[in-house]
Amino acid sequence: MTLTQPQTQSRAIIFADLRGSTALFESLGNTEATAVVTQCVAMLGDVVKRRRGKVIKTLGDGLMAVFAAAIDAVEAADDMHHALELWLSAEAAKADSQPLSIQGLRLQVGVSHGDVVEMAGDVFGDAVNVAARLLDHAGDNETLVTSNVVDALKPLHQSRFRSLDRMQLRGRAEAVHLYLLETHRFADSATTAYGDIAPASEPGGIRLTWLEMRRTYQGPVMPVVLGRSPQANYCIDDSRVSRSHARIDWHGGSFQLSDLSYNGTYVRFSNEADVIGLRRGTCTLHGSGVIGLGASPLEPTTPTVRFEVLVSFGSPDASGRQGNLQL
Repeated sequence: MTLTQPQTQSRAIIFADLRGSTALFESLGNTEATAVVTQCVAMLGDVVKRRRGKVIKTLGDGLMAVFAAAIDAVEAADDMHHALELWLSAEAAKADSQPLSIQGLRLQVGVSHGDVVEMAGDVFGDAVNVAARLLDHAGDNETLVTSNVVDALKPLHQSRFRSLDRMQLRGRAEAVHLYLLETHRFADSATTAYGDIAPASEPGGIRLTWLEMRRTYQGPVMPVVLGRSPQANYCIDDSRVSRSHARIDWHGGSFQLSDLSYNGTYVRFSNEADVIGLRRGTCTLHGSGVIGLGASPLEPTTPTVRFEVLVSFGSPDASGRQGNLQL
């Protein structure tokens, strides 16, 4: 009997994951929710095939796919977000009684590139593990890629990415340089769907305070990762905080907070009693308030970071610092 030898080849790997399916099962029940999730995953699989990729496996509410070219994987990721956006719009138009849980579906995509082994219909290698771990750091409707993906693209396509600096991935000793795919068509439609989220006066910076550590960050030096890892921009040395717990981005003229943790990130704005819980979700930061890492900031033992969104006056200098900032 002749055994097929494993083949090592350079490939781009995609992991795509639907978030919000838990709420879907709670509101629709098992049968209808399963049909919705299955339809969405099949739709993502069709995108993979149109972009010359191959679906390796479906993973409940997501999938894994492989591509010969990095650009095909990037275009597939972009098309996946667009396909889900169009599908949600069509579902919303069907009936006024459309469950809110369906509109709560979000997509996260991770893309890596490197040598993999294809064997018995499956794919193995470090690039596969990295792509899967990227989902831990992706926010709602985001695509994160490694530097290997960007390096494999032409300069024209490289300009579509924004550097997120180096981040610590679960199970890896070395931090990995990540990039965010800027998907303009989704951003435009999201603004239409949810209204203009940018404040009337454009913020010039955000001040973060934890214990005695106070730092101010501005758009040109974003994003800022809050976490326990030494590689985090804003390192919080507390065992209750995840290595990469949350991320603050400058997007669309506002500061966006995204939860990256397993225990959640919580926000309480000043002069508001309610606490907003983020579990792999995102919210816009405005005014001032506190961020609870892992638990509500109302609990006395929770590690909390105070934030203040500052209004700018004057132009930034070469270092990215603004001339004058005030709350």
